[in-house]
Amino acid sequence: MRATVKDVAKLAGVSPKTVSNVINGVVFVRPETRERVEHALQELDYVPNLSARGLRNGRSGMIGLALPDLLRPYSAEITHLVVELAHQRGWGVQIEQTAAQPDREFELLSKARANLVDGLILNPVNLDDSAVTTAEVLPAVVLIGDVDQDRVSQVAIDNVGAAREMTQHLLDQGFRRIAVVGTPELPSGASGTGRVGGSTDAAGTAAARLRTIGYREALEAAGIPHDPDLEIALDRWSPEGAAVVVGRHLETHEPPDALFCFTDTIAFGTLSALWSAGVAVPQQCAVAGFDNIVDSRFTVPPLTTIDFDRRQFVEAALDLLAERMADKDAKPRRVVVPHRIVSRASTAR
Repeated sequence: MRATVKDVAKLAGVSPKTVSNVINGVVFVRPETRERVEHALQELDYVPNLSARGLRNGRSGMIGLALPDLLRPYSAEITHLVVELAHQRGWGVQIEQTAAQPDREFELLSKARANLVDGLILNPVNLDDSAVTTAEVLPAVVLIGDVDQDRVSQVAIDNVGAAREMTQHLLDQGFRRIAVVGTPELPSGASGTGRVGGSTDAAGTAAARLRTIGYREALEAAGIPHDPDLEIALDRWSPEGAAVVVGRHLETHEPPDALFCFTDTIAFGTLSALWSAGVAVPQQCAVAGFDNIVDSRFTVPPLTTIDFDRRQFVEAALDLLAERMADKDAKPRRVVVPHRIVSRASTAR
């Protein structure tokens, strides 16, 4: 016979309400109590009746996760954690790819308003035409990533600070002609205090602009003049695009002392272009990335990169989503997850 909430409650020594709180994940439960309930759920092989739950409380037991490009390793790592950690809360996950298309965001918002999903985690690449800023009524939504807004809760990292610190790390290694790969077109006097928007391609994303600002701030603090020739723009943040664009750059320019790539996948393409051009890394040109995806430690040479705790990042997003699902009128909160530099052989002096 199928186990019930009452069976789980009896085995765990708690009330049925506490079991429901653990399963639904929208009310705080003390860790030791949650552990007892989860052990009982596993022992009894409890399977929640999502249809009945939805009829009782208007919830589907599903959340939506939408990322711009599911093909990239970073997206795979985030998706894996969202699915695993949401499962621990009793939530299923519907995964979508927005491809930076606002109409797909609107479709997801419509699903949430129709209670087909209880909440959404979105990763818009810019705000100019995002459904988050243009929709009149929003369901429970949490943003992850780099856009600057105050309408809904959000989890992010300090992109300006991280890029500034990586550039400074390269300067501390003795590199002076430091190029960046993935930068948009920005006025040379731009600062990190304003809002960030942009077009739908990679060159207009919030991350590209913020990381460029941090790079320029570090150079300015070191007294190094801004050189537009050392800012290499990409139409799309991909290893293929980086390999082509950096390869063309090397055909007409001397290799810089170092290349700071705005993602690890961009760094992969950059390493390929340098190898094809016969430029030794790091002896002739150092390379650094951003994100510390799993593969970055296995490049040749292993890649120096910006790291942040993915699990903490996703847990924070799910916590914020639980808050919004419990109270859609709750004041939006912004959580900034700390970052650090992981120094590897690709930037060794």
